Amino acid sequence: MGKLALTLLLCIAVYQYILAGDEQQLVHMSNQQIDSLLSVTAGKNMTITERMNMYSRLFLKMPYDLACAGDGPYALMETQPLVNFRETNCMVFCEHVLALSISDSWDNFFNNLQQIRYKDGMIGMRTRNHYTMGDWLPENRWLLDDVTLRVGVNVTKQVTRTIAHSNFFKGKGITDLRYVKPDRKMTIDYIPSENLKEIKSKLNVGDIGSLIFANKTDIFSAHMWLVAEKDGKIVIRESSSSKMTTFDTPYEEWCEKIAGSTKYIGIAVMRVRDDLNQPGKIILPWEITGIKGTLRLKYP
Repeated sequence: MGKLALTLLLCIAVYQYILAGDEQQLVHMSNQQIDSLLSVTAGKNMTITERMNMYSRLFLKMPYDLACAGDGPYALMETQPLVNFRETNCMVFCEHVLALSISDSWDNFFNNLQQIRYKDGMIGMRTRNHYTMGDWLPENRWLLDDVTLRVGVNVTKQVTRTIAHSNFFKGKGITDLRYVKPDRKMTIDYIPSENLKEIKSKLNVGDIGSLIFANKTDIFSAHMWLVAEKDGKIVIRESSSSKMTTFDTPYEEWCEKIAGSTKYIGIAVMRVRDDLNQPGKIILPWEITGIKGTLRLKYP
């Protein structure tokens, strides 16, 4: 039996283990094995968010590293790898899970990841979506909706802050500010910490959350995480420096922790677009420009 056939059989076995509820970590898989797993999984009649729940489990126990990913070896500054399945952080975790869940091969995963991480997929420090609510969500409206108002109906509040890219890049020692987004004032909706338990039934598996700082004037998001399901129960799945790993927390327990902190005021919630979250749906990298164009025509 050839090496490719053996790899494919291994990935089918991994897929069956996943469905059975056993953990199989990505950290132990080669790129070729991940490629085969993507191919096998894409053949199943799963929605994007069902795949998000499945793939995110493979990150459990993965070590946390704030500097786990960068702009690649040819970058001028952050030369960490563009893909890293050995360590992760909160945003990289969400980006990798999203990219895996819309892809059917390693190559398409890699290119989809760059479309999620960078403005129009253009790799570089200045084009990276650094700010969750200021860059990351607006640049990924082709894939995600802000559903904070839908989830937090009747309890949401608003907060306004100024996103200052000029200060951010100057803080990194970058003086060439060409092509950097201008400073801008933004207002977002959020669900207050004290209301998190009551909105549980309106959350969907696969939702991506942003934890909102309480006492900042120039940034919204403190942390990103996923809503997942484990053993029939809703959990928050996250990579965090609090435990230096990737782990699950029962939803009610997580809510109590957030409500008891003065560091945060609440959450914003993002969700894969309903028209894309269909059984068997895969998004190919070369389709994204067209999706963006259609969206601009619909919502100019």
